[in-house]
Amino acid sequence: MELVPRAATEQLADAVQDLRVTVVNGPRQAGKTTLLEMFQAAHGGTYRSLDGAEELAAALGDPVAYVDSGERPLIIDEVQRGGERLILAVKRSVDQNRTPGQFVLAGSTRFLTVPTLSESLAGRAAFVDLWPLSMTERTCGGEDFLQTGLGRPAELVGDTSPWTRDDYLELITTGSFPEVIGMRNNSSRRRWFNGYLRTIIERDITEFADIRHAQALPRLAAMIAARAGSPFVASDVGNGLSLPGETIRTYLKYLETVFLTASAPAWSTNLVTRLTKAPKVFLTDSGVAANLTNTDIDTLRRPGHRSLGALTETFVFAELLKLKSLTCDAFEIMHYRDRDGREIDFILETPDGRIYAIEVKASSSPHSDDTRHLTWLRDKLGDRFTAGIVLHLGTKGFSYGDRILSLPLSALWGHAPLRSDIVQQ
Repeated sequence: MELVPRAATEQLADAVQDLRVTVVNGPRQAGKTTLLEMFQAAHGGTYRSLDGAEELAAALGDPVAYVDSGERPLIIDEVQRGGERLILAVKRSVDQNRTPGQFVLAGSTRFLTVPTLSESLAGRAAFVDLWPLSMTERTCGGEDFLQTGLGRPAELVGDTSPWTRDDYLELITTGSFPEVIGMRNNSSRRRWFNGYLRTIIERDITEFADIRHAQALPRLAAMIAARAGSPFVASDVGNGLSLPGETIRTYLKYLETVFLTASAPAWSTNLVTRLTKAPKVFLTDSGVAANLTNTDIDTLRRPGHRSLGALTETFVFAELLKLKSLTCDAFEIMHYRDRDGREIDFILETPDGRIYAIEVKASSSPHSDDTRHLTWLRDKLGDRFTAGIVLHLGTKGFSYGDRILSLPLSALWGHAPLRSDIVQQ
């Protein structure tokens, strides 16, 4: 039995060959340490983690000596704990020696996206995002949704998916963190999620931010989970939490810094007016979102459950985020909404301007009316519109004609089943 192969493994190896510094970013417990240890076993180097008190003291006490010692590549995990002086010591080292593959830095916060630090590594570093397990990884699919569902969407029409509604509910409520996938007990999952959120708030965020209303952070995360799919208006959210809108915007940045949330900005075009500009904000894992809304698979099985739509859209957003990172940002993820009541859950735009529009329906019985906004956008954009896809919880894929399709949710991973010969964690 083998672990799930991570698609980022090849990205990391390629980046180390060509760049002096490679940065592996991603949420805590996504599998970064396992990835780094496997990389070291295959390529050599020195692995250090600043989670250890002695290592952290050495890095803080003399960062120049710390980065100058050890076999290359020097792999530093939880690098954000070393602070700005450690990053500047890395910059000094690679400016003196331009050989590729000197450092692999990994962190559980977007520490290196701070302008002063990102600029110090500009031209010296490549970034590899590692999210929790994607369904493409868990099924070991040879082709992802970009290649089949988006590149050749008509090929999926007529396929019958082996995935059932109950299968989807299990995926949605479990989420994709490797450790949680291996759990079969709902109470164990709940304890894990509660501990995870506590660690992020009480340790990771407080290391870089002074929070006056720490108790509001889990409440803000829960509100985001419950309102997923709706435009995020800071003043409205602030009213619900009795906090100013500016405080909400600041706290949202903190949640994004530790990869707990991510945004889909509003998409706009000069072909359309009367747009709304508010982004949509999602938790980056549907299991975390389900836990925050006190939702489990048994409650979701009830027809018409109020959380199913938001959680399904959160699941799809998380899978799209992973596909984006695995394809080196081959598309941007946005959403569309206008003041005439038209909205489309996700707009994927490629660098050459092609548009893929996705509607997410938490139903096993999609209806032709679900495509009306996709059809409207197709007629507005003409040839630039590549495909409009309704993703649903049913088993059949079919066409509504002229680039408008309805596909089971499992089209995101080519309908492939979970592999029984690998450890699903």
